[in-house]
Formats: sequence, structure tokens, C-alpha cells
Amino acid sequence: MPSPNTDSPSAKFSELTPAEGNLDDRDLDTEQDPDLELPNEVEMSLWDHLEELRQRLFVVLGTVAVTTIFCFTQVRWIIQFLEKPAKGAQFLQLSPGEYFFVSCKAAAYSGVLLATPMILYQGIRFVLPGLTRREQRLLAPVVFGSSILFVAGLAFAYTLLAPAALGFFISYGADVVEQIWSIDRYVDFILLLLFATGLAFQVPILQLVLISLGIVSTAQMLSQWRYVVIIAVAVAAVLTPSIDPVTQGLLAGALMALYFTGIGLAKLVGVGDRPAEDG
Repeated sequence: MPSPNTDSPSAKFSELTPAEGNLDDRDLDTEQDPDLELPNEVEMSLWDHLEELRQRLFVVLGTVAVTTIFCFTQVRWIIQFLEKPAKGAQFLQLSPGEYFFVSCKAAAYSGVLLATPMILYQGIRFVLPGLTRREQRLLAPVVFGSSILFVAGLAFAYTLLAPAALGFFISYGADVVEQIWSIDRYVDFILLLLFATGLAFQVPILQLVLISLGIVSTAQMLSQWRYVVIIAVAVAAVLTPSIDPVTQGLLAGALMALYFTGIGLAKLVGVGDRPAEDG
């Protein structure tokens, strides 16, 4: 039996058709939905991407170093600020160099916090070419809302959670033991509480992103409210460094309030009525 002629025009057409068909389909999808376009797409090799990433990381690390050094010069004020929620307690340095390492830790956390705008800017500039128009429209509200909620989480933890937790520990056994704490362990406690609460306050942003992308709908989120209560209590128990029920109850209540706030915001801006995309 003679072998097929692979050099014939029909054979060449059959070989090229699948690839060209996929390309045409992709172009057709982009024409039908302009939101799928990549307006800032730049052709770069893998090494070019790695070089850009290296340069942006260098800028980020340099910024963090500068802000950390600045915060170290103001570390006395930072430590005193962190001590304010613990009214009625005294702090001691229990080992040589403990306060110095605490100062470095507090300066590093504060430096990262001050450098956050530059960190966000460099991260956005790096991922921007790979984002579609639809994703780029979500970028500014997500970054702005996330920043506001993170600061709100810090304020909530500093003004409500920390005083509640520390007040419980100070009052419990106050007539039996004197409240003298290690400065190192206290700073670990307060920093963990502040930053964990700030991250927990990102719940509405995550909800809006999922709803806007059609992954889940507001109706589905509302129908799962019983599970949300259980998850909020579990997350509060994990995130709060203390074991007192007051602090955990406050954080769990805040998480549930944020969850329903996110659903309300989605309905308010009109993105919650679209059905979720199927698998």
C-alpha cells in the first residue's frame, strides 16, 4: 500500500489547522470580550522576567532597609506606644541584650509597615503586563480597600482587642501575683495580635474579588452563614495569642461582621447578582 504523501497541500493544511484554529478561537474570544485583552502585555523572555524581578526586589529591600533604620532611631517611642495597652503591668529585661533584640524586632516590623506602599507599587508593576482589562479594573479598588482595611484592623486590635486581652490577664490573679512581664514576650504578643488582625480584616476584599470574577455569588455566601460562624470562631482562636474568651469573641464577631459587610458591598456595587461560573 503506498504511503500517504505528507508533502501534499491537503496534508500540510491538516497539520496547521488545529494550531491555527486555536489561535483564531483565542482571537475571536478576545474580540467578543474586550475584557480578556492584555493592554499592557510585553513580550519578554524568562531571563528578562527574572532580571526585572531581581531589580524590583532590590528596590523593595533597599526601601525596607531605609525605613527600618529610620524606625530604629525612633524605637524608644515605638516600644512605649506598644506598651500603652498593658496598663498596670511592668516590663523587665530578663536576659542580656533582650531589649536590644526587641528594639530590632519592633523596628523591622515598623519598617516593613512603612515600606508597604513601595512594596505594593513594585508588585503591581511586575504583574501588570499579565493582567487583563477586567483584572486591572479590580486592581485599584482591591489595593486601596485592602490598605484601608489593614489599617482598620491594626486600630481595632490596638484599641479593643489588646486592652481586652491584657486587661483580663492583669486582673486575673492581681491579688496573688505581681504583674511583671518579659518585654520580649510582650512585644511578640502585641505584634502578632496587631498584624494577625490586620490580615483577618481582608475578608471583604477577598469576597469582592471572588464575586467579581464570578467564582461565587452573594446568594451562595449567604446560604453558608452557619459555616461562617464556626470558621470565624476557629480563626479567632488561632489568630489571637491569648486564650481568654473576650478577645476571641471580639475577633470572631468582627470577622462575621466583615463577612456580611462584604456581601452587602457586593450587592451595593451591583456585582453580587451574577451567577457563579460553573467549574
